Amino acid sequence: MRLTDIVVSNLAPPQKGQRTYRDDTLKGFCVRVSQGGTKTFVLVHGAERQFTTLGRYPTIKLADARAEARRILAERTLGRLRPKRLSFDAAFEQFISTHLKQKNKPRTAKDTEALIRNHFPRLARKNLDEITTDDITGVTDRLLKMDQAGAANHAFTAIKTFLRWCVRRRHISHSPIEGLELPARPGSRKRVLSDVELARILSVAREFGHFGAFVQVLALTGQRRGEIAALHRSWVGETRTITLPAEVTKNKQEHTIPFGPRLLDILATLPQEGLLFPARHSDRPISGFGPLKASLDTKLVERFGEVEHWQLHDLRRTFSTGLARLGVLPHVKESLLNHVSAKTDVERIYDRYNYLPEMRAAMDRWEKHIDSLLNCC
Repeated sequence: MRLTDIVVSNLAPPQKGQRTYRDDTLKGFCVRVSQGGTKTFVLVHGAERQFTTLGRYPTIKLADARAEARRILAERTLGRLRPKRLSFDAAFEQFISTHLKQKNKPRTAKDTEALIRNHFPRLARKNLDEITTDDITGVTDRLLKMDQAGAANHAFTAIKTFLRWCVRRRHISHSPIEGLELPARPGSRKRVLSDVELARILSVAREFGHFGAFVQVLALTGQRRGEIAALHRSWVGETRTITLPAEVTKNKQEHTIPFGPRLLDILATLPQEGLLFPARHSDRPISGFGPLKASLDTKLVERFGEVEHWQLHDLRRTFSTGLARLGVLPHVKESLLNHVSAKTDVERIYDRYNYLPEMRAAMDRWEKHIDSLLNCC
């Protein structure tokens, strides 16, 4: 078969599995069509009949894929290309040691490694040259269906970084997701929970065990999800304060948050040593928020009917907006949120005051507001 643009566009998907169509004009050049209709250009070459993925149609045009196939074959003929089959696991360990940990902050390296291991475990059974576009988009599409657009974008970015590194190291000639855009369009969320919504979420969270306590702490402190997930008993002071060390905060600055009696009661129900929110059967911080929140949402619907979509980070935005409505001054609110904008560069040098008394007064006001909401719920 001579592959042309018209021929490729009209290739029908098989009823099961995938079918490979070979091009008569260039030895080894093929297009694979999956059951779902995905069309991927590949090159079969070498004594071992190695498969090299060239790209996904129509993101990669036929002419571009054929030109790349010719280039690979030419390099092989000239003796410049000495391909060897490398497993995903071997390449990934090399990526971690020579790139991820060497050129990134420890937290970034840890997060990227976790994203790839957690979202793409099936790749561990493949060689690099066997990874297809569908292997990646299948994962991100599933996350999108679960309404986890942020997770889909993070997972896509992490695996894209790894595959680009593989190309630079000549482990593969072309990334199977080169040219693909982020699964979801990133945007700035503006969702602020109403008083009724916040009261309903917290009333259900009070009866939702470990994760429910986690949600309550997020709502009462306004801190970031990852910071509270890493919360350690030793960070809780006797004077009703939580001090987050610099290594877990986004701006890499130690952050002290005062809190009131409601949060004190919640903390009393949590482990008295080590992590306050450990993952199940693990000594690592709680993770896998999507399924946990979905279960909480199910309880919300059972009790209150349909609930408009919300995210855990909306609690932080609601906290900030709520403090402003209660008359808390902007610089005090920003200090509670641990925003760098709380002080200018000059102020950070010369103004060493930490606003702790004002922050405590603001937190007491916020807890009283929460109390009033729950008493009416």
